[in-house]
Order: sequence, then C-alpha cells, then structure tokens
Amino acid sequence: VYNILASCAVGLINGLSVENIKEGIKIMPGVKGRFERIVTKKGINAIVDYAHTPGGLESVLKTARLLLLSGGRLISVFGCGGDRDKTKRAVMGQISAGLADFSIITSDNPRTEDPEVIIQMIEDGFIQLKKTNYVIEVERKRAIFKALKMAGSKDIVLIAGKGHEDYQEFAGKRIHFSDQEVIKEWDDT
Repeated sequence: VYNILASCAVGLINGLSVENIKEGIKIMPGVKGRFERIVTKKGINAIVDYAHTPGGLESVLKTARLLLLSGGRLISVFGCGGDRDKTKRAVMGQISAGLADFSIITSDNPRTEDPEVIIQMIEDGFIQLKKTNYVIEVERKRAIFKALKMAGSKDIVLIAGKGHEDYQEFAGKRIHFSDQEVIKEWDDT
C-alpha cells in the first residue's frame, strides 16, 4: 500500500492525471509473495506474504483483517527462521496470538536449528498472553493444508514468512518448497 501511495505521489508530481493513475493501479501486476492474494477453486481466500519480522507480521495481519468479510476469521500460518534473532520469536507469537483468530505455528527456514525448538520459542508468546488460539504443525506443507481445510469462504488464510522463496533450508540443505505451489496442490486434491 505504501509503495502504491508513493508511486501515486510521483505520478502526480510528474503530471499524470488521477484517472491515469487509477487505471495503472487496476492493471498493475502484484509482486510475487508480497501480499499475494490467491483465491482457490474451492473458494478459499489465501494471502502469501514474505513477512518474517515482528513489524512485517503485524502489518500484514492488520491489513488482512481489513479485508475480512463479516463473520470471517483470520487464520495465520507462520514460523521463524533459524540462525536468526531469537528474541523476535516470542514477540511474533504474541503478535499472531493477538491479531489472528487462529494460528498454526510451523517451520520456516530452520537452517541449522531444531525446528521444534524454534516453534517452542514462538509458542512462548502465546503462553505469555494466555492464548490458546493455535496449534503446532512442524511440517509446513501440512500446516498450510490444515489451515486451508479449516477455512470457510469468509475466512482469510495468511501464510507468512517465505513469500517469493521457493525453498526451505534444513540442516544446511535447500529443498524445493513454495507456499503458492502447496496451495495449488491442496486445491487440486
């Protein structure tokens, strides 16, 4: 949203009309993995976003909540990267606990760390807030499938952390993994 607003300002400064700017926004393709909206054939609304910091997760959850239909739930699927700032993990748990109606804590890129240890640190944020609106599913594909299966047509499933990435890092190895491909696979079953 902020990038679009900045682009609009530049357009206006350079003499573009408001109508031309509106038309440009309508036909502008989105950026892969940045608030990428996917509507499945089964009628489930998903958003894939690269949000992997506390500020990013908070922003994307707040924006997604604005799009919810009356009676809809915001379901968050996220994890935290390994070999990165450990202090943000519980904070991200608190953010999802407070802003999502339900969360599925999962793996992101654990790298050389044990994914279950990372997940426990995220879970601490839920525990600190005495929230029980979550489950743990270590395997990211299963976590995404679970979220999509539990979602209804008014709900939004936000899958955060990987965005445009098409891999997961485990124990020094990169394996192919794409949140978008997992959504398509679920939709085709």
